[in-house]
Amino acid sequence: MRIKSSLLSIAFAILLFACGGTADILSTPVENIDNTPLKVTDLTELEKKTWGHLDLVSDTIPGMSVEKAYAEIIKGKKGVTTVVAVIDTGIDIDHEDLDGVIWTNKKEIAGNGKDDDKNGFVDDIHGWNFLGESYDEQLEYVRLLASGNTSHPRYAEAQAELERETQKALASKNQYESILQQIKVSDAAIAKHLNKENYTKTEVNAITTEDQELLKHKAVIQQTYGFGFDTIAEAKKEIKSGVEYFTERLNFHFNKDFNGRKNGDDPDDFSKKVYGNNNVRPIKKSESHGTHVAGIVAAERNNGKGANGVANNVKIMCLRAVPNGDEYDKDIALAIRYAVDNGAKVINASFGKYYSPHSEWVRDAIAYAGKKDVLIVKAAGNESYNIDTKNVFPNDAIDNGPEVSDNFITVGALEPKYGSGMVASYSNYGKSNVDVFAPGSAIYSTIPENEYKSQPGTSMASPAVAGVAALIRSLYPDLTAAQVKQIIMDSGLPIKTKVVVGGDSSNIKPFETIVKSGKIVNAYNALIMAAKISKK
Repeated sequence: MRIKSSLLSIAFAILLFACGGTADILSTPVENIDNTPLKVTDLTELEKKTWGHLDLVSDTIPGMSVEKAYAEIIKGKKGVTTVVAVIDTGIDIDHEDLDGVIWTNKKEIAGNGKDDDKNGFVDDIHGWNFLGESYDEQLEYVRLLASGNTSHPRYAEAQAELERETQKALASKNQYESILQQIKVSDAAIAKHLNKENYTKTEVNAITTEDQELLKHKAVIQQTYGFGFDTIAEAKKEIKSGVEYFTERLNFHFNKDFNGRKNGDDPDDFSKKVYGNNNVRPIKKSESHGTHVAGIVAAERNNGKGANGVANNVKIMCLRAVPNGDEYDKDIALAIRYAVDNGAKVINASFGKYYSPHSEWVRDAIAYAGKKDVLIVKAAGNESYNIDTKNVFPNDAIDNGPEVSDNFITVGALEPKYGSGMVASYSNYGKSNVDVFAPGSAIYSTIPENEYKSQPGTSMASPAVAGVAALIRSLYPDLTAAQVKQIIMDSGLPIKTKVVVGGDSSNIKPFETIVKSGKIVNAYNALIMAAKISKK
């Protein structure tokens, strides 16, 4: 299930409203990292949009040193074009910042209705859409309940979870609606007082009055600005999206009577391998997750438009397989195999769930990718779980047992602030099952119809790492997927400080105890290490 990332940016605001194997560091001396001063000034507008590419030592922001890598290592080098498959929602392949980096199947003749390359997929020019016209879907445990299989070992657990989550969603929907109405009323009152609809924060702060009702409205608007919104219109839009999200949860995700599959396929029958269609675009504007992810990897660099991707010589293979709800194991397994068979060297997987009836199909596909030298980069998840003790799918092992391959890397999310609060409150973690952390919160990237937006989530951290992997595979194509994974883990910056975990200020742990590598990803160091290993 792809996460409604915008909700993560306002969840804290809503709460307050309601209450009222390692190698030495190659470029950055270890001793300098823990002596890095905390950034005391707010991020500039440019830093907000680029922080994931900045440098911890020079900028005191825990970015991946991408710009430093381009300036000092990559320079004019192009390497070989590397295909990154993005398994996600639909991708706006016509976006002004993506249209030049979309993979094209040169073995296929567009629009002739034939399977020219004999891969089983007709007119698969830019990838494949395994969902067909589907969009809304149930969650996996709701599908289990809808099956009526009361003998399933997790049936009772699923029933309890549905009851609990339904009540939470209903309460949250009501809360968001109440807060939205409160902001609307206060916005109207302030607009009337100032005699203008589009007022500024400064103008609100300057209001002086003896009218106690107006002072209450002023306080509401000031508090809204205080949660990081640039305009009240932006705040209303974001909170409205929260109302819509929880409405969708109730109507589709938690609805046992809903069936959103419209592609004519049986998700429990793995014998049928081809279904869906070749339209990889979103079916509506709000289906923006895949476009945002693709931009983090590969938005055209230095073209004077909205965002710069991490990788500069990459093509995005578009695989629509993640609905508004939980993905089907069959779709994911076949999407991985499609990516492998059609030339992808890196696969990004910004999705996940906690029930998986056919997890073996996906693990087999992961192992297949490993045998074919394809690296899979996976988002850790956004529920603040320790995934060493709670299975998240897909994964490359059964209950922390032996891994099926060495080509699977799992990524947690960082905030744009160095120090105890650098781990995103929502990010899953785990000493065994999360490999690295990377920039994930407030990541500025592409969304459909030539627009851009900052969104948070491990869904955003994963493509950042996929971009680094693509850079390595482009410049050093002799390195294997397993070597690239190890380079990314070994070359990161080791963080020795203690951090708040799960947003719980009473849960403070050394960073190295919540992630296998003990490190945050660093593109600059990774390329230096890759060069040395490649020469060997």
